[in-house]
Formats: sequence, structure tokens, C-alpha cells
Amino acid sequence: MQYISTRGGMEPTDFCETLLEGLAPDGGLAVPTQLPRIDAEQLEVWRGLDYAGLATEVLGLFATDIPRDDLAEMCGRAYGPHNFPDGIAPLRDIDGGLTLVGLSEGPTLAFKDMAMQFLGEVVEYALERRGTTLNILGATSGDTGSAAEYAFRGKDRITVFMLSPQGRMSAFQRAQMYSLTDENIHNIAIDGVFDDAQNLVKALAGDLEFKRAQNLGAVNSINLARITSQVVYYVWAWLRASDSVDVDARETFEISVTVPSGNFGNILAGYFAKGMGVPIRRLVLAANENNVLDEFFRTGVYRPRSAEQTLATSSPSMDISKASNLERFLFDLLDRDAERMNAAWRELDETGALDLTAELPRLKDEFGFFSGTSTHADRLATIRAVHEATGEIIDPHTADGVKVAREHIEDGVPILVLETAKPAKFQETITEAIGVELPLSDELRAMLSAAQEVVEMPGDEQALRAYIEGNAAQ
Repeated sequence: MQYISTRGGMEPTDFCETLLEGLAPDGGLAVPTQLPRIDAEQLEVWRGLDYAGLATEVLGLFATDIPRDDLAEMCGRAYGPHNFPDGIAPLRDIDGGLTLVGLSEGPTLAFKDMAMQFLGEVVEYALERRGTTLNILGATSGDTGSAAEYAFRGKDRITVFMLSPQGRMSAFQRAQMYSLTDENIHNIAIDGVFDDAQNLVKALAGDLEFKRAQNLGAVNSINLARITSQVVYYVWAWLRASDSVDVDARETFEISVTVPSGNFGNILAGYFAKGMGVPIRRLVLAANENNVLDEFFRTGVYRPRSAEQTLATSSPSMDISKASNLERFLFDLLDRDAERMNAAWRELDETGALDLTAELPRLKDEFGFFSGTSTHADRLATIRAVHEATGEIIDPHTADGVKVAREHIEDGVPILVLETAKPAKFQETITEAIGVELPLSDELRAMLSAAQEVVEMPGDEQALRAYIEGNAAQ
């Protein structure tokens, strides 16, 4: 399996090389030359595997340069009981015929652990094989940062520089990141919104001289290994949803999946899974008030918003107005034509919008994308309704997914909602919705009361360069 850039300026590379590269040298994102295929027979062969075994099989289709035994060992460590003591990716039904896919059973109580725990293993493996170090530069709107830091903390060859927007995360999210004291972890709070932090990451990653000199890499969802490891739980979800279906009917059994979306990485993995042959009928994108992506899938016009126009909401991990991973989907929408891709970005830079209304019918008919928006009032009402009906408490982002999923139910097609985080990470919103104070373990209480260490910085590229140069692993 080889990987190319969406902008046409990268020679085909293998998985490990792409993994360490992050942003492609031409500023684009790495994509497979073609998606591997999974047929109904293969899915049945995989049905009896545990999650680590399934991850080995699915990731083995992408990481063809890693020996299978090595990959199996990494998946075993990433997805074993040490990281997921209460089980992994359970499906549970809630009211209205919806099913939640539980993706927040990992160490940071968020779905990002599902990819990041594997990434922690495979990055270290690739660095040891190459005999080098990596300085990870990332941006987070909430959960990516803590998942990355917990996956890479204490690793000898890796230093993490994680940017986050000042005052734009929940108290729990801040404590989870800023309470870490490992020498290889650097938290940097940027004066601005997530998109400002993400722009800094892209600026430094796009400076090839600086990138090479500092061995910069990325672990947010511009890293293709994040996307490929998320494909696994779409395969797992279809298998578990179809376990009770008659064997003869499984080949035609379809599900739809609703995904709370900010940077478009989670739902892009579903798009990959669907393209590989997993029987997914619809991919339903749930946006919050920063609904740039909902506007795009409804109208065909992509119109990112400025930092000033990006709202601070009660589902903060989705407070993103320029979704990096959309580029990977647009590359396919533009028939994998790098010249059209580059022309599209020029249009976006010059006009502030990208008009793809001519492609609008294909979004639903060919690619199966649907979308909707959820507001703060919707989140509160949804959390309240689910709790009253089932006793289940869901976090605000998952509530966005449930609200939008209800608008896209089809008879005879089960609709799954990807859970994003444990509700304890967003206590203030839960209390507002249902008046409940969620119990915390002694470990979590200690984390919330621990001293926090964070470097505050203006959204200044030169200041960030200087900080990295002074603290990078060599």
C-alpha cells in the first residue's frame, strides 16, 4: 500500500514514512493510492475476532510495510485490558431506536483513545526502526491533546508540543492535559480559537527546512494513521450490529452512522470504511453552532469562518470552522485530480468560499453524506430526554449526534451514533441539563485538584518556533 498527497507533490510512500511525515511536503494530506477492499466473505471471517485481532487485520491492509507479528503485538498492547479495562467499543441501545457505539472506554475517556493508543505504539516502533527522534506538534480543541499526551508520555524518542485555545475547553479537559508533569510533554495555550492553533501547526509543518531541522511530526487527524485506526471501529460496529442478523441476510444488512464532527477526521474514517466495502448506507454528520460542514453538505458551498466568527459552545471539541480532513474527501469529490484540488484552494484563499454546488447531488447519491446542526438548547433537551427514557447520561457532543440522528432515521436501517466522551468531562452542561452531579473516582478528583502547568503564548509563529527550538528532542 502506497500513499500520495492530495496536492500531487509527493512521491508514493509507505505507511511508516507517511506516519512520521504528518503534513505532506507540498502542504497536502496523505491518502492511499486506492482503498483496500473488504467483501462479505472477509467480514464473516473476521466476525469472531476480538478488537485487537480485528485491528490487526484492518490495519494490516494499510500498514503493509510492518510485519504482521509486529503489528499484532502493537494492537494487542494498544487495545488490551490495560488501556480498556471495562471492555472496548460496546454497542448499547437508547431510546428512539438508536444505538450508541461506546468509544470512550479508554484512559482519557474520549473516542480519541481508540486511535491514539495505537499511534503511541506505531510511532515509537517506526522511530526505533529508523533510529531517530520525533517532535510532535499538534493542536487540540479538547480531547485530541489529552489522548495524545497520555499515549506518548514518558516515551524516550518523542516530545509533544500541544497547542490549545485559551479558555475554550472544559475544566476537565484542561486538567487532563495541564496536570501532566512528564518532561516530554509541553502544553501551550494559544490566545485565540482552535483554528488559530491549527494554522500555526500548518505553518510550521509547511516550512520544510524548519520541519526537517526539528524532526516535526503530527498526531492530530491530519496524520493518516489516526484515520486508518479509526476505520477499525466502523468495521467492528457493523459486525456487532449484525451479530443477531440471520446469516443469509447479513450480506444485504446495512447500517447508517451518525458522527459528531469538528475536524472531519472521525467521519472520514467512516467514509473510508464505506468505500472499502463495509455496508454503511448513510454517513450523517452532526455539527454544533459552528456548522460550516453542515452548510457544505446541504448547499455545496464550503465557507470557513474566521476566529472571530467561531463560537464557544457547550460541545467545545467541535468548535472548529476549518476542517482539515475535508481536503481528503474533496480530493475524491474532485476525482482525485491534484490540479483541481490546488485550484480549489486558490479559489478558497481568494474568495473566502469554495463553490462546489455542481457536485451537490453526488454528496448524497454517490457518497452517502447527510448532515444536520444541533444547538445548546438541543443538547440540553437531548441529554434530558435520553436520561428520562433510559437512565443513560450522554455527553454534549454525543447529544449533538443523537439529535441529528433522529432527523435521519429510515425504516429498516439501524442508525448508530458514535459516542465521543464520558459525560464527566462536561459536568457543567450535564448539571444544567438534568441537575445531576456525576460521581468521580478518587483518581479523577486528584487530577482535577492537581497543580496545572501550561505555557501561555500569543498566536505568534515566531514565539512558537523559538519555544520548540529550545525544548525539542534531538
